[in-house]
Amino acid sequence: MLSELGFQTMEQLIAATIPGSLRSKSSFQLPEAISESEALNELKRIASNNRIYKSYIGMGYSDCETPKVILRNILENPGWYTQYTPYQAEIAQGRLEALLNFQTMVTEMTGMDIANASLLDEGTAAVEAMSLCHSSCKKKSASVFLVGDQTHPQTLDVLRTRTEAQDWVLKVVPEDTLADYFTDEVFAVLIQYPNTLGGVKDWTSTIQSAHDAGILTVLATDLLALTLMRPPGEMGADVVIGNSQRFGVPLGFGGPHAAFIAVRDSFKRNLPGRLVGVTKDSNGKPAYRLALQTREQHIRREKATSNICTAQALLAITASMYAVYHGPQGLKAIGSRVAAFTQLLALGLQKLGFELGNTSFFDTLFVRLGSREALEKVLMVADENNINLRSLNPDSVGISLDETTHFEDVRALLEVFNGGLSLPFSLEALESELVGCPLGIPEELKRTEPCLKHSVFNRYHTETELLRYIFRLQSRDLSLAFSMIPLGSCTMKLNATSELIPMTWPEFNGAHPFASPSQMEGYRILFQNLQEWLAEITGFNGVSLQPNSGAQGEYAGLLVIRRYLQSQGQGHRNVCLIPTSAHGTNPASAVLAGLKVVPVPCDDLGNIDVAALKAKAEEYSDSLAAFMVTYPSTHGVFEESIREVCKIIHQHGGQVYMDGANLNAQVGLCRPGELGADVCHMNLHKTFCIPHGGGGPGMGPIAVAAHLTPHLPGHVTGGLGNDVSVGAVAAAPYGSPSILPISWMYIRMMGAKGLRQSTELAILNANYMAHVLKPFYPVLYRGKEGRVAHECIIDLRDFKKFGVEVEDVAKRLIDYGYHAPTISWPQPGTMMIEPTESESKEELDRFCDAMISIHGEIMQIKDGKIAAEQSPLKHAPHTAEVIASASWDHPYSREEAVFPTSWTRESKFWPHVGRVDNVYGDRNLVCTCPSVEEIAE
Repeated sequence: MLSELGFQTMEQLIAATIPGSLRSKSSFQLPEAISESEALNELKRIASNNRIYKSYIGMGYSDCETPKVILRNILENPGWYTQYTPYQAEIAQGRLEALLNFQTMVTEMTGMDIANASLLDEGTAAVEAMSLCHSSCKKKSASVFLVGDQTHPQTLDVLRTRTEAQDWVLKVVPEDTLADYFTDEVFAVLIQYPNTLGGVKDWTSTIQSAHDAGILTVLATDLLALTLMRPPGEMGADVVIGNSQRFGVPLGFGGPHAAFIAVRDSFKRNLPGRLVGVTKDSNGKPAYRLALQTREQHIRREKATSNICTAQALLAITASMYAVYHGPQGLKAIGSRVAAFTQLLALGLQKLGFELGNTSFFDTLFVRLGSREALEKVLMVADENNINLRSLNPDSVGISLDETTHFEDVRALLEVFNGGLSLPFSLEALESELVGCPLGIPEELKRTEPCLKHSVFNRYHTETELLRYIFRLQSRDLSLAFSMIPLGSCTMKLNATSELIPMTWPEFNGAHPFASPSQMEGYRILFQNLQEWLAEITGFNGVSLQPNSGAQGEYAGLLVIRRYLQSQGQGHRNVCLIPTSAHGTNPASAVLAGLKVVPVPCDDLGNIDVAALKAKAEEYSDSLAAFMVTYPSTHGVFEESIREVCKIIHQHGGQVYMDGANLNAQVGLCRPGELGADVCHMNLHKTFCIPHGGGGPGMGPIAVAAHLTPHLPGHVTGGLGNDVSVGAVAAAPYGSPSILPISWMYIRMMGAKGLRQSTELAILNANYMAHVLKPFYPVLYRGKEGRVAHECIIDLRDFKKFGVEVEDVAKRLIDYGYHAPTISWPQPGTMMIEPTESESKEELDRFCDAMISIHGEIMQIKDGKIAAEQSPLKHAPHTAEVIASASWDHPYSREEAVFPTSWTRESKFWPHVGRVDNVYGDRNLVCTCPSVEEIAE
């Protein structure tokens, strides 16, 4: 490959790609690489330092049973965890159906009209609900967001951070007197149902009072509670949020978990996140795709209402399959069992003489102990028995039961409250008092309407049937398990099996996020290792692991910059300069951080226009806060001006934020901190091997220079931060910790030498593909020496005059067994190709051969041998159903349609549907599982 490019050594290629002035002059101080087995053994020793107690802490996190058929065949299956976000709908029908099941589950259980395909966690879901309400409220001058004081404390943490950034007012008031605070300044109110201390109440009259005052209402709820309790939609709520974690997803010390948000139909176009909708394909067959994408950041930039990086697809799929497996009766049985054990515990505590702070509840009790001494004694006995309770200073505890609670667990809890002694009564006899027990869910709050009526929730209740359903859906999706996914800017690299194995170890996934730090020594070591390694790799001083997506990392990094400027008496600085080539998430994240976005143009070569940047920096010198830059550039080039750009910003009092989406081209060769940046985020789901999971999970830690380190995100509930740190940006103190072992394994096995080699191979592969494809597709942007970085952009705009669009090429690639590269971004009519370092030359050549073959099909149109509308390009992708039909009226053969190359005969991916009609789906919006009658219609 090197010789074809005209080089003898890898170093020659790198020298021609990255200007010497940008290369790091120092070597990385990382542990020496070790083997897979050695790394697994070392990490197992670290994990063994975690002490996993039986946790009854609650606060929105509950232990549960992951059905093994789901654990093995989804969470541990590369056919599910290596997929990309389903933007190419024709090869994502399986996971789109699973996500539609999730949306249907949420809408039916909450009693709402429409739900999205998941959010990051309950705290950030509350923030998204707040933003939705602010933009939807008719009282445009209102700036107060009202919250009941019995809301989960970590949710309050995240809300405080966002309201400070937006200059809104977060007002926390007594839950029972909410209506007293309904003034003209309030745009929305959030209520926890059941509340954080377990109390349940009918909020219908309060919601009506809010509506009478022009105030929108948000209810934060619990899906398992809703199997027995009246849904928020029946009470009149406008927005409902929550966490689906207890539907089969491990605790994982806080994540990853799939949150949800559901709204009234009138708010659907402001609904954040991804939304799966039903449409039809080119043959009239029902199909799924992402709906209403015009809301999203990559299209509307700073005016977006939807963030494309706020989904947890893999976890939403897991939760939806949990509901499919158990069905409405099974879920209700689990909920009833939890509720009954909670009643039994309540009766036992009363017999022991304890006072309950709540007599209406689902799974959580608030127990008053009378004194701090009594509290400390109960907590001490609990600790001796490896039990975690929720300490509620000064003299109370909370106890939340869950699906894993058994009869003997209730006995053990009662013995803790009895000083560790045997009970003075028979628990078996006490069980008889459950009939007619006045404690628990009040009669008026019991659910009367059935839910999950669609057939998908009522037919797969044996392992055999669910297994077949899972694999049927899997066969409709293209993943890295089948072929390379060459998406530019997305880095779909190998997710090594050895890296994934620790993710499901109980030492990591069994921990409650608010368990005592003394129990989590293994996690502390893991965090410390990663923070040190990532700081060394990026050339920065401090690292926060809290942001649980790339976009959250952008938001967090900008908040850190703002807090630093405030500490320097420069809080008035609020302008963020962003190149027009930037990722769509950049301007939207800047707006969320309370900054004003000012675009900076690029020159004809796609580089930042330095003269224009100077002019903008001078124009906004008194108010400049930050500059956001992606490096290598979004055009796949190492811009030589990067040091000058950073210097210009610093001269005018601003800070430089480097988007780490393309860090895969830097690791081991250059460091953001040495290039002049002050902060960058790292997509661990890109450069550091956490799988994309079909559109989530992800992690977006930020690394910062020394002067910014004191301001890294804090977390009051999680015991992090200080007086000068920014607030929480995620519900859990460390975001999604249970997937961090993946990146730990990657760095530990690679070492400094391996990481550098990985980057060099990524650059080699991209330049090789650019070289092979150049005679057929012009490469749009190159560096000074004619080289690209780790990705290249090929130009297809000239084919438009023959009637061929870039989308036609994308769809035709499906017939060749490939996912299309990133299309029409950052330039319309182009493809951005990123092969990553993981692909062999054989696979690169196969993809190039496919692109060259498609070029030949375009030339047939150019030469008049076939009309564009009759070409296979316009009818792709071709399904087995179409090929097997009795009629065939195309001028090309069936063989040309589906077997355009020899390898497609050896291994064929058959798309489940033909080309999807997006326009029809947006005009006829259906976002829940359609009935048989709706499909027929």
